[in-house]
Amino acid sequence: MSPFILAALISSLGLGTVITFSSSHWLLAWMGLEINTLAILPIMSKDHHPRAVEATTKYFITQATAAAMILFASTTNAWVTGQWDIQQLTCPVSISMAAFALALKLGLAPVHFWLPEVLQGLDLVTGLVLSTWQKIAPLTLLLQMTQIDPLVTTTLGLSSMLVGGWGGLNQTQLRKVLDYSSIAHLGWMIIIIKFDPFLTILSMALYIFMTSSALITLHKTTATTMNSLATSWSKAPTLTAFFPLVVLSLGGLPPLSGFMPKWLILQELTKQSLPLLASVSALSALISLYFYLRLSYAMALTSSPATSAATVSWRLSSNKFTLLLAIAISVSVFVLPLTPTALAIFH
Repeated sequence: MSPFILAALISSLGLGTVITFSSSHWLLAWMGLEINTLAILPIMSKDHHPRAVEATTKYFITQATAAAMILFASTTNAWVTGQWDIQQLTCPVSISMAAFALALKLGLAPVHFWLPEVLQGLDLVTGLVLSTWQKIAPLTLLLQMTQIDPLVTTTLGLSSMLVGGWGGLNQTQLRKVLDYSSIAHLGWMIIIIKFDPFLTILSMALYIFMTSSALITLHKTTATTMNSLATSWSKAPTLTAFFPLVVLSLGGLPPLSGFMPKWLILQELTKQSLPLLASVSALSALISLYFYLRLSYAMALTSSPATSAATVSWRLSSNKFTLLLAIAISVSVFVLPLTPTALAIFH
């Protein structure tokens, strides 16, 4: 792909997201979502591989369905109430339809079926964009929809946490493991969105750093399956040493940064007199922790056989993404002592 075309697509990707989260009118927000979707489709299919084309087609159909539902919900609300304001979505049918459409765009359970298959057909860098940047605009619209019933958001969040935990248990493909991890983390964000939206924003920010660290590390070590993690020591010893900390931070173990959002969300659920929901959420984190421990063990505590039929990869990797990776790993591992500062900033 030409660098000029790639730069135009990336600029359009950013423009669509900015239009969506800076608008208060449903038509502008819908337009931003459409620009966002149309900009990432050529990036997803740039490899001209059949699996990439298949993943792009699935993504387009799903996102087009969700966008049509958002447009229909906003038009119905304007017909009934005369309002196009996102925060004035008061028609019950429109609220339900828009919430379902945004859940489909985010990949929340039970409408998560498209996300593992799409991510599996993409390269790791495009998968990183799909797992992080593409979640910002729909999540912003959910934050602005103040009329959603908390029962709906807690149901979506709890089902996403459980599906994300159970779905990743038996996976050997690293992209699918991190995809189910994404579903589980989105569940944590959605379950608290009606009680403390600032914790949702904090969780999203830390999730972006942790997922970026994991996927860029896998990209630099060219690992796509669980077995290929064993060859990482010879390619990038320093990254291999830090990778278990990153994935355990994704699991929410103290004293790593990933413990901060889970701790604060459980604390807020307890304050809202929802101890049973907090207990089930904490237990769902234990399910996810199992496959994070599998990743840590496969990368840090195993080594490939001395005689291997596979082609030996060149050890001297490029410096691409080095600064971004260093920043992302630092934030993913060492931020927990700054919890009071983060609370002050986000509140």
